[in-house]
Parts: sequence; C-alpha cells; structure tokens
Amino acid sequence: MQSKKVLNILSQFLLPTFTLGGQLALALKYPQLSLVLSLLAQPFWISSSWQAFKQAGQIGILINTIAFTLITAFGIINYWV
Repeated sequence: MQSKKVLNILSQFLLPTFTLGGQLALALKYPQLSLVLSLLAQPFWISSSWQAFKQAGQIGILINTIAFTLITAFGIINYWV
C-alpha cells in the first residue's frame, strides 16, 4: 500500500512537470523536445485517466489520453524515422 502512495505522489509531480515542460518547449520553438517531454508524460496521464474511468466512469478522459499518446508517438516517428 505504501508503494502505491509513493507512485501516486510521484505521478502527481511528474505529470505536470513533463506536460508543462512539453508545452514550454513547444512555445520556445523546440518541437522535438516538446514531443519527447509530452510522451514521457503519457504513462502518468494514462494511469490517472484509467483511475478516473474506474472510479467515476470518465471514459472521455481515457479516450482522449490514448488518442493523444498515439498522436504524440506519430510525431516522434515523423521527426526521427
């Protein structure tokens, strides 16, 4: 149970750090870095949206998160492959 609490605290810190870092990198005209930071945030978004779905039936958040993850992955493929 303690490890679950630590993971939740870590998630609550890293989720906005990577998400806002990605947006800042985009605003500063570093799209490649923005994509990487945004993709690093996605596991935390997926975990949080899955919890929202399980607890409150928020399927829209989960669908949006999965779509955003796929689009971000496509952006990375587009830049580096």
